[in-house]
Amino acid sequence: MQPGRRKTLFSETGVMKHRKNNNLSIFVVVFSVFLFGVFMYNEDVKSIAEFPFSRPKASKIQEKQPKQSNPAQESIKNEKENVVSLNSKTSPEDATKEPDYDLKPIVIKGDENKLAEDKEDDEQKIEEKEEEQKIELPIVEEDDADVELPPEDCDLFTGQWVLDNETHPLYKEDECEFLTAQVTCMRNGRKDSMYQNWRWQPRDCNLPKYKPRLLLEKLRNKRLMFVGDSLNRNQWESMVCLVQSAVPAGRKSLNKSGSLSIFRIEDYNATVEFDWAPFLVQSNSDDPNMHSVLNRIIMPESIKKHGKNWKDVDYLVFNTYIWWMNTFTMKVLRGSFERGDTEYDDIERPVAYRRVLNTWSKWVDKNVNPNKTTVFFSSMSPLHIKSLDWNNTDGIKCALETTPILNQSMYLNVGTDRRLLVIATNITQNMKVPVHFINITTLSEYRKDAHTSVNTIRQGKILTPEQKADPANFADCIHWCLPGLPDTWNEFLYTRIIARS
Repeated sequence: MQPGRRKTLFSETGVMKHRKNNNLSIFVVVFSVFLFGVFMYNEDVKSIAEFPFSRPKASKIQEKQPKQSNPAQESIKNEKENVVSLNSKTSPEDATKEPDYDLKPIVIKGDENKLAEDKEDDEQKIEEKEEEQKIELPIVEEDDADVELPPEDCDLFTGQWVLDNETHPLYKEDECEFLTAQVTCMRNGRKDSMYQNWRWQPRDCNLPKYKPRLLLEKLRNKRLMFVGDSLNRNQWESMVCLVQSAVPAGRKSLNKSGSLSIFRIEDYNATVEFDWAPFLVQSNSDDPNMHSVLNRIIMPESIKKHGKNWKDVDYLVFNTYIWWMNTFTMKVLRGSFERGDTEYDDIERPVAYRRVLNTWSKWVDKNVNPNKTTVFFSSMSPLHIKSLDWNNTDGIKCALETTPILNQSMYLNVGTDRRLLVIATNITQNMKVPVHFINITTLSEYRKDAHTSVNTIRQGKILTPEQKADPANFADCIHWCLPGLPDTWNEFLYTRIIARS
């Protein structure tokens, strides 16, 4: 019986031993899996959390961003919205497109260095976009839509003077540092200022509202040049004041070189220039500093010396008149100044004037490209020498005149040589290159109140009290105070320039 028992005990013990080994193996396997899981969890649980199986949409990521925004990015966004609303070149898609730098990049372990480089690149792109937008902003004229242009066929030069102290003057005398003492009448002692408040109202239309930034935009990368005598210099000073008010300090300059005076507007790469050429052709009065000669002599067919300054200019404004008015005849040189010739012929004023304008018109037709350059010719700026011309028996020249001539039905003759006006009109109308004729004569004849009179300088010095008390000898009834009448002449130019472009 014993052997059988042992066998049984042995069999049971073997079974139990086998079961014990099996349990141990299962325990080892389970424990190994547990250790492996812990190890994997420590290494990858963060990556699993950061890599969802389905990536949320950009809009959802934006919703999860903190409410506090980056000030630099907010500024860029605001500027971009302004550019979109003001600049028609910007498409609507650009306005609604989200910038790439608004989305936070996903961080992957081991890529910190690359991320830092990407962040620097993004910041550099943001700065570049900011700079581009800061440069673009001044280009936009916010309210161009408010500018209403007159019809092309409207006669701008027939109308009346209207007192308007709300819109005129277009600038203030003491705010334009570039005015010369010759035209700063208030600074020189003039007591009344109403001469600054008269606005020209065309009969059948309106002049557009003057906006300096709009004009500067039209002059961007261009040259505007006045060519002629001291009346065109008067108008040039007016134009400088009209545009300079919209240019920050340090971004504008005035330089003189020979016969040229150049006002430069840096941010617009534009210039407003004046070229001293009182007869347009060569004369013995061409020195811009020493031109007060007693006997004025011209060479009617010689224009190249001046013409070299006029080439490739975008807007040319010519005039010549006042220097013709001191004598009834003109002295025309026989030969040339270069050879030292001194003999001359006395020729009737209209005959010499026609010869000069024929020479000028041929130069324009030959040298001006009308696709690039717009040409203007200003008519005669009148004088007010005799107060009897406007029925003021107690007046002395233009001195102490404070209002325009408002009765336009009265006969008015202030001595303007209208023979020259007819010649200029006919020649400019028959040129190959289109010329805009700015007829300032009649409307300026009404402005006996607008001259510098005794509130000016002579030989570089402001008139003394004794000289001011003697207007018969010292009143300047040729040039004009600024702000004043020449601003209106420039409103005509402004109208044509903005209409053309």
